Amino acid sequence: MLVLQRKKGEKILIGEDICLTVTEVGADSVKLAIEAPGEVKILRGELAEAIAFNQEAAQAVDVDITKKMKEWQSLV
Repeated sequence: MLVLQRKKGEKILIGEDICLTVTEVGADSVKLAIEAPGEVKILRGELAEAIAFNQEAAQAVDVDITKKMKEWQSLV
């Protein structure tokens, strides 16, 4: 992990296509502007975690439903 210190208006370049600009610095938060190609997926960390959690939960439900269907079919 790389940790950098930047001031308002300063930029960080990632590769040739991505630029982060510090637009505002508050007491407990920082606002960043992100310039990137449209095909680059940009997600907040907590949103990515929620998506992963929901996908895992959906898979567990799917496995549970498949198991129940097999049980019901064996009874018929």
